[in-house]
Amino acid sequence: MPETDLFQSFFLIFSGAALLASLALYGRQPLLVAYIALGILFGPSVFAVVDNLQLIADTSSIGIAFLLFLLGLDMQPQALVAVMRKAIVVGLISSMVFLGIGFSFGRLFSFSMTESWVIGMAMMFSSTIIGIKLLPTTILHHKYLGELMIGLLLFQDLVAILCLTTILSGSAKGLDSAQLGISFAALPLLIVFAWVMVKKLLLPLLRRFDRFHEYVFLLALGWCMGLAELAKVLGLSREIGAFIAGTFLATSPISQHIAMSLKPLRDFFLVLFFFSLGAQFSLAMLPQIALPALIIAVAMLLIKPLVFRFLLGQQSEGKALAWNLGFRLGQISEFSLLIAYLALKQELIGSAAAHLIQAMAIITFLVSTYIVVLNFPNPIAIKDHLRRD
Repeated sequence: MPETDLFQSFFLIFSGAALLASLALYGRQPLLVAYIALGILFGPSVFAVVDNLQLIADTSSIGIAFLLFLLGLDMQPQALVAVMRKAIVVGLISSMVFLGIGFSFGRLFSFSMTESWVIGMAMMFSSTIIGIKLLPTTILHHKYLGELMIGLLLFQDLVAILCLTTILSGSAKGLDSAQLGISFAALPLLIVFAWVMVKKLLLPLLRRFDRFHEYVFLLALGWCMGLAELAKVLGLSREIGAFIAGTFLATSPISQHIAMSLKPLRDFFLVLFFFSLGAQFSLAMLPQIALPALIIAVAMLLIKPLVFRFLLGQQSEGKALAWNLGFRLGQISEFSLLIAYLALKQELIGSAAAHLIQAMAIITFLVSTYIVVLNFPNPIAIKDHLRRD
């Protein structure tokens, strides 16, 4: 069978996604299910009709960067500090609890010490994509639930950056302490650089040329991707660079116009992300990792809401809000997939551990999406009384 070029791959992905999304809506199913299922069908495990998966996966990562950039655009730097202050205790304790649980399960299923720590790292985080995508915009911008969720996700994202930086500084031979220190030192430098660039260059340009919408779009796009790439060069991640870019640009009076103009582009790349998630999963590994993946995934789906409910209850949050937030954050994260990919590349874990994390991500993504879509207000609810834009 001849190789598919990029246009053919996009045709297959988006035409197939449109077809399966239509069937999902008729069947009253979440759209994310359709995108992941399409990836499994079109990937090498089944029909193998899309063969340039690495290019698709690399392209889809842009969607995560855009998501964090848009999240940053909704957060003034002062508001970010206030939100983080509310979430830091819950975020720190919950991350340590999930790390310990993941490590314990890893050892239970005979993974090595290093592999078990990586599995524990993957359990620490909840999905920014699913958490924000399934949160109504009115709640995201104006409600305490939205502020608390953003605070927890941002705290987890910062912890994830530390984990990714640690993994990138390590290998089968050990941890490179010098590289780790350089990466940590780069974060405050990147923040200062972003603040200066926005204040001295971007805001004056936007004030002068804000009536040229195409220019505003290009400037925002270039700023997002430029700072993301600079973060990567400094040993951090593109995601944290994109978020910092958005946070400082949020001081612009037209930040919401910029956010609205970039949302369709974000959704385009997120379809690719969920497709690549399904496509990169090898069904041949299922016999080896199916049972531990199912047990750990179910355990995390049960434990995460309970932990968040308990911790938020200790802070005198309402019972309904605590359960709502707990179930919305009841999955593991796209950062977990990145942790698995980088740890495998650095030879810290084997293929079985990497596929275990991928399988748990797919299971928790799907089940958590069903739980939220069927029980809580969200933009893609299949019940009319729960649908909130």
